[in-house]
Amino acid sequence: MRSKVAGLIFTGAIALCGQETRLDPHSSIQINFPTDSPVLQLSSNVDESRATPRGGAMVVDLHMSLSLRNSGSRNIRGITLMVTAQEVTPGGKASVAVPSLDVAPGQSFPVRIDLRLLRPLQAGGGPLVKVSLDGVLFDGFDFYGPNRLNSRRSMTVWEMEAQRDRQHFKSVLAAAGPEGLRREMLDSLARQAERPRIDVRVSRGGRAVSSAGAPEHMARFAFLKMPDSPVEAVDGWAEVAANEARTPTIQVVNRSPKPVDYVEIGWLVKDPQGHEFLAGSVPAAEGDLFLPPGRSGRVLQDTALRFSRNAGEPVSIASMTGFVSQVEFADGTAWVP
Repeated sequence: MRSKVAGLIFTGAIALCGQETRLDPHSSIQINFPTDSPVLQLSSNVDESRATPRGGAMVVDLHMSLSLRNSGSRNIRGITLMVTAQEVTPGGKASVAVPSLDVAPGQSFPVRIDLRLLRPLQAGGGPLVKVSLDGVLFDGFDFYGPNRLNSRRSMTVWEMEAQRDRQHFKSVLAAAGPEGLRREMLDSLARQAERPRIDVRVSRGGRAVSSAGAPEHMARFAFLKMPDSPVEAVDGWAEVAANEARTPTIQVVNRSPKPVDYVEIGWLVKDPQGHEFLAGSVPAAEGDLFLPPGRSGRVLQDTALRFSRNAGEPVSIASMTGFVSQVEFADGTAWVP
């Protein structure tokens, strides 16, 4: 009750003064982990955090350092925190994920939070921001947490990709020694730097931006075949006009012996000059896909995507290529190329 009253007083003070105010670490922020959580909070610092009223809303610039400890018995490989200023207001929720960890039991580790959140000025008392645990990933891909943000899937995939990359570089080290490993890592960084960049603007349903009368047509995807992929993309299309694609739809088939409940399709776009860009992905909508072995289904987005580069220069779509980039099975395990 005391913190709720203090939070109400603090919110009222911000509204009255009409200018940015430093957050009170005691009344403005609540860090709440379950009693059986495998991580414990050791300390926090919010000295750089501010709240500023703008019209009928409050902008919270949160700059926070957390020190956490692994209080469990397994090494931690990743953690995701949910940060909430208001549940239903657009811009009121965000998350922070820290993958590729290797935190042994008893060890501490830092988590940095740098976010901008919105909440109504008249949102009531209590803390301005709440920090909670969405999930912890352990060695062996065991998971703890409510998983409201589907962080189990994300962190599992990140860890699988990290293990794949570590195995590759370990084999290079064994075959070519430290100098060969150095060359391979530099070559990898150079390839990433040379890869053409593209900006993607996404809007839900309808058009991202008017295509200025550009003719619209139905364009089909080509697909890269992954020999060991448990799911095969067999057909796909999108409505294309100049540099805009709408409602991408992919037909997939489960070739594995296990049920699948999530598929993500990587998306490559080629312009008329032959330049190819990694444009993003087409994820299955949450809860909309369940594929028993041998069954087919559709991965689709009710979105419009507009492609550009070099600060707004349109990238016209000449062709599109898709590939299966991620699969989650009904038992929580995952596959990546």
